[in-house]
Amino acid sequence: MTANPLDDPFYYLNNFMQVLDWLKQRLADVLSVEEQGFIQEFKLLPRESQALLVRMVMRKGVHFRASKLHYDEIGDIVSAAGPLLKLGWVDERMPLAVEALFELLLKGEILQTFGPVIDQPKGKKVDWLPTLCEQFPQAQSFNDWCPRLDERLLSLTIMELCDRLRLMFFGNLYQDWSEFVLADLGIYTYEKVEFCAESRGLRSREDVDACVLLHAYQQQFEAGEAVEEVAERIKELALDNPWLQRRRGKLLFQMGQYCERIADFAMALNLYRECDYPGARSRQIRVLERSGEFELAMELAALAEQAPESAAEYQQLLRVLPRLRRKLGGPPIKRAAPRQMQRLDLQLPRTDLALSVEFYVQAHLAQESAPVHYVENSLINSLFGLLCWPAIFAPLPGAFFHPFQRGPVDLLSEDFHVRRAELFQACLAELEDGRYRQTIRERYAAKWGVQSPFVFWSVLSEELLEQALDCLPAEHLRHWFNRLLLDIKANRAGMPDLIQFWPQQKTYRMIEVKGPGDRLQDNQLRWLEFCHEHQMPIAVCYVQWAEQYA
Repeated sequence: MTANPLDDPFYYLNNFMQVLDWLKQRLADVLSVEEQGFIQEFKLLPRESQALLVRMVMRKGVHFRASKLHYDEIGDIVSAAGPLLKLGWVDERMPLAVEALFELLLKGEILQTFGPVIDQPKGKKVDWLPTLCEQFPQAQSFNDWCPRLDERLLSLTIMELCDRLRLMFFGNLYQDWSEFVLADLGIYTYEKVEFCAESRGLRSREDVDACVLLHAYQQQFEAGEAVEEVAERIKELALDNPWLQRRRGKLLFQMGQYCERIADFAMALNLYRECDYPGARSRQIRVLERSGEFELAMELAALAEQAPESAAEYQQLLRVLPRLRRKLGGPPIKRAAPRQMQRLDLQLPRTDLALSVEFYVQAHLAQESAPVHYVENSLINSLFGLLCWPAIFAPLPGAFFHPFQRGPVDLLSEDFHVRRAELFQACLAELEDGRYRQTIRERYAAKWGVQSPFVFWSVLSEELLEQALDCLPAEHLRHWFNRLLLDIKANRAGMPDLIQFWPQQKTYRMIEVKGPGDRLQDNQLRWLEFCHEHQMPIAVCYVQWAEQYA
């Protein structure tokens, strides 16, 4: 029986060492002299000192009172801290501003330290801070602030370096050291991908520096710094890494959306023009129209009409072009009437406000011989994810570069399908001869619980899987899967809420549910149109609440 890694009291240290070994093995040429020196020095430390440093790195903040650090496996904290102090990785005399000090002291300790200058000692701790910041603007060490406290403060000086190492390992800073623990506990399980030599998100020191800067610029934007200033810094980044270029484009796109929301249309336009993120051209047209620049909006919309980047953009153009032509004085253009949908109108009693409208429709329509499942986007995506698992998790260069990835980093890239065309073709070929049913069943059992960008394990029960394989024609699956591959970002959402099966007849019906006042969204309309085009049974159910329960 395999031992649980968490049984080792130094499990967190083992995980940290695994990251250092990984970086040394795969990114040795990218590591700076400082980072290489840290790795070498760290491995020479006593085990207790290594453990203390990692414990501090994995906690929130950089300042820690020694009396608050209790770890049985480490023992005496002061002794363990000695080698770290000698290396300068931990500092006992780091200057603290009053704001940082407040985070470390209890209310009684604040009164003990600042009592004579606190006007309302019975007030709240947070109320004292503005006055004390004004009276004590200078930073000083913890012991200088609190000479009467018999306490030592340990402050990390290498948190920035450790964050940089974490960034190089994960490729981001939203994943942290807890990933190891969650994996060890079995809460998250990841597909094991064989990493090739080219499987590196950050390929050079310049990539690392640019990635660090992009993260800093994102934080500056989110903290409310002037958009124009942050945007200038972003534009100055010279990037030749496609993965980082996509991240920069996404950040500029998000900043453009923010400028739209605050009606800074000039800045929004500049940002959208600077990025090639999907949807940026559509947003430009929208902003030009809102700014009254109808001729410029028309020129760009006409250009987009010649080669729409996606079905979503084409759908928008069908609405915006007639509107722009009308505003420019052109003849009215009659829009094509929407396709008639099969419609279900229900009036249902609402006995519990906490339950969704989909739940009521599901309960109303379900029969023993015709079960109804609330699946929304989960079923079709899951079937696609199971059948095409080998293509999705193919170890292509630049797709996977650490063991905790839910999917390939290029999943939403324009060339995602192109790079794996033969692999997807082989997977989808199983729909032609019926092999797909057994493949999906076997993969459902073999991959159960493994993280995937497509498979919804919490929804995909064995019963639902079997009914789907029995009732959904292979031809319909092929149409759905090919549509997903055309535009994964846009098309893996907007699918109908419910699906009803008739197992004996081996048929089905999809149902989009709309409550009172709700309307069909754009991505839902595209899916409905697609299903009608391919003669798939689908209906839109409009619900009104019975008056006595409304």
